[in-house]
Amino acid sequence: QAQVQESGGGSVQAGGSLTLSCSTSGGGASVSNCMGWFREIPGKEREGIASIDQYGGEPNYADSVKGRFTVSRDDDKEMMTLKMTSLKPEDTGMYYCAADRRVGPFNGYCTRSKYEYKDWGQGTQVTVSS
Repeated sequence: QAQVQESGGGSVQAGGSLTLSCSTSGGGASVSNCMGWFREIPGKEREGIASIDQYGGEPNYADSVKGRFTVSRDDDKEMMTLKMTSLKPEDTGMYYCAADRRVGPFNGYCTRSKYEYKDWGQGTQVTVSS
């Protein structure tokens, strides 16, 4: 089982930017077709906001973050990042990264469904004030 760890959370004013990082060990990134970023707001289900494959395909974004967030991954460094710009108070929440731990045949699509991801980090808090 890969170890996954997020970092980079913090507090920022609306309109600001933050970059989150996700590091993996135990071969997490290099043995996962897909990795994703998720966020959890108190009282709501964990939502997949961005996913990315290891083959250079187009990332998959939730409508709520499209055009503002950019996900990328570097499998040589076993890292994934999430650059967040134009942050809004409704972006406040706990952010998690995850790996699906699948290798081999790939259908070209990384889901944002939390149920398809196996290895999870502990999360990093993002707070956006108005």
